[in-house]
Amino acid sequence: MTKLLNFKDGLSLPTHHVVNLLRKLCLSAVVFIFGTCGLVWAEDGVAPQSIRIGMTSPLTGPNGAYGITMRDTIEVYFKKVNESGGINGRQLKLECLDDGYETDRAVANTHALIHDKKVFALIASYGSSPTTEAMNKEFGPAKVPLVGTISGADSLRGPISKNPNLRYMFNVRASYKAETQAIVTQLASLGLSNIAIVYQDDGFGLSGFDGVKAAMAKVNLQPSAVASVPRNSVDLRAAVETISKVHPQAVILVTLFKPTAEFVRGIKKEGQHPQLIALSPVGADQLMSELGEGARGIGISQVMPYPWGARLKIIRDYQQMMNKKESDFSYYGVEAFVMAKLMSEAIRQAGKNPTREELVSALENMSNLDIDGFSINLNPREHTGSSFVEISVIGDGGRVLR
Repeated sequence: MTKLLNFKDGLSLPTHHVVNLLRKLCLSAVVFIFGTCGLVWAEDGVAPQSIRIGMTSPLTGPNGAYGITMRDTIEVYFKKVNESGGINGRQLKLECLDDGYETDRAVANTHALIHDKKVFALIASYGSSPTTEAMNKEFGPAKVPLVGTISGADSLRGPISKNPNLRYMFNVRASYKAETQAIVTQLASLGLSNIAIVYQDDGFGLSGFDGVKAAMAKVNLQPSAVASVPRNSVDLRAAVETISKVHPQAVILVTLFKPTAEFVRGIKKEGQHPQLIALSPVGADQLMSELGEGARGIGISQVMPYPWGARLKIIRDYQQMMNKKESDFSYYGVEAFVMAKLMSEAIRQAGKNPTREELVSALENMSNLDIDGFSINLNPREHTGSSFVEISVIGDGGRVLR
């Protein structure tokens, strides 16, 4: 005879119905618990078949050429990784947004990449303050790592103890302090003392300007003239007028390629031909495309190895991967290659089911890492990147010479 179970509300059920009901409830509870745990522990941007990486850089506007070069190089590198099976079976996918080198757009893009696109990590931002520093207020609190930015600002390097958000900012290039020290040392060794400075009025320009002044003070020199240029402006008339008054022997340009080109044209119209030398963000190939033969003789500090060489394996790999004619190689391309390579290796070291914290840990353990001839120095205290700097000169036919 079937037994009945009585409930307080007067409902009676056969025992076997109750047992079946309890089994279903237990199974549902198990599914819910494991499903919930999956939701808790599964990292944004990490899917069974893919890992999404976000990028915001200028793709349009006066500095669009920089972002396009980096995006294209990273996409080619990720394609190469994916064709070899990806990382632990997952394909790398790049989500790239255009910020036009405008701070508000860069911050909005960063927010969208993290909260809407749900990317796992970020790569290849462009600019220091206010661009990447403002972005850091988004990706830092969200604990989303950013690998690589076109900036040498000390404010993006640490110490992390003074700005915990910088724990998620990983550099691959030397600081502006290192670049400007190399430039001033070079000019001083040539016996030049009448040195003027032109800088753009933003974080990049001010950081570089401070670096130049500090480096000049070490050799008992002061700038003979200083002129600033508004951010994203190509009106250099006032700067040319200010600098030309002192007839400088050399001018250090902490500007990007469009304003740099305008200054070069302007100072030559004044009949003056000082030694001109710019920091690496100017972009040698972009400057040459803008000035043509007018770029000949301009010096540029470089924070990446020579793209047209064959001595370092990382350069040979870059050249082979891009599979382009020699004139298409660039310092920006090499830098993006380093960023993509570092990101991929860190994800690989983060494990089969990587989390952002595991990615941070992997990156912070890359102290004095040799990437096929290029050294990266990252540790839990400072995410410095590299100390590599060398001076190049644009020669005849637009060829960059070391």
